[in-house]
Amino acid sequence: MASRYWAVSLPVQNSASSVWNNLQEQISKHSFDTPLYRFNIPNLRVGTLDSLLSLSDDLVRSNSFIEGVAQKIRRQIEELQRVSGVESNALTVDGVPVDSYLTRFVWDEAKYPTMSPLKEIVDSIHTQVAKIEDDLKVRVAEYNNVRSQLNAINRKQSGSLAVRDLSNLVKPEDIIISENLVTLLAIVPKYSQKDWLASYETLTSYVVPRSSKKLYEDNEYALYTVTLFHRVADNFRTSSREKGFQIRDVEYSSEAQENRKQELERIVQDQESLRSSLLQWCYTSYGEVFSSWMHFCAVRVFAESILRYGLPPSFMACVLSPSLKSEKKVRSILDGLGDSSNSTYWKSEDELVGGMMGLGGDADTHPYVSLTINLV
Repeated sequence: MASRYWAVSLPVQNSASSVWNNLQEQISKHSFDTPLYRFNIPNLRVGTLDSLLSLSDDLVRSNSFIEGVAQKIRRQIEELQRVSGVESNALTVDGVPVDSYLTRFVWDEAKYPTMSPLKEIVDSIHTQVAKIEDDLKVRVAEYNNVRSQLNAINRKQSGSLAVRDLSNLVKPEDIIISENLVTLLAIVPKYSQKDWLASYETLTSYVVPRSSKKLYEDNEYALYTVTLFHRVADNFRTSSREKGFQIRDVEYSSEAQENRKQELERIVQDQESLRSSLLQWCYTSYGEVFSSWMHFCAVRVFAESILRYGLPPSFMACVLSPSLKSEKKVRSILDGLGDSSNSTYWKSEDELVGGMMGLGGDADTHPYVSLTINLV
């Protein structure tokens, strides 16, 4: 799939087919590797010159917006595919690959009646794309919220002992809880374990001798139990903190463990379900936005051609995809066709046309209308 196309219109003096045949001949002779297609734009409703001029400014802004939404959705698709390891599917419009949709473009009369004013068509496209962008924000926020919940749980499960959930590292036999005794958990820096074992019995009175047992160790910390009388637990916490040991209460409950496990499974399922539905929505919505964008480009080429070449509408529109090395040659061919057919109008009305164009980019440096369409 080519990633960059030019939508171009050339002025017609006699017949569109002769301009088309001439262009085909020139391209095949001088740049045979450049794909070339007709861009079939219907006869749209012209309206007044004033309305076309004011619309011309809106077209540039709206194009940036619509192209931006298409790119956002495409990036979201790529991100979802990367996260899930799914092979990338070709982006389509109703099952037709987007590049084929562009190169075989057919105006959707049912959706955009050609008798509607151009501004009405443009506003309709803009409104539809804006709604899709709003939907995208809501759906992505919902998906990211579940991802954040899962990341928070995973951090608790897999972070260092200083921050992680310890309940799944403790077994019932590690704990003594009675009327008088309690077992606490100590997070000991890995290189302070000797200090802990030498001092824990003396950090306060009423610590059960030799009650500390190592349960787990990571790269930074070791997890120890210690059993002591309830009434000295606060003193023990204070003394431990002064020596750089962190004391955590034991929260062991088989019921709580099971609840946590079920909650994790639910969130994992929620994330997968949301990811799958968001990806499907993105595929469909990209197709809708791309279709809207191509109709918008057709309106833009039509409006700019009227401003460039005058009335009645007399131009031939096409789509090309030159390689980087062929661009200069193809521009030269188009310049020749645009200039030779329209030299008087172009040169005598130079300032007027330059003021009317409003195309941005390199469009107004050529004696013909040219838009760049970036698919990726």
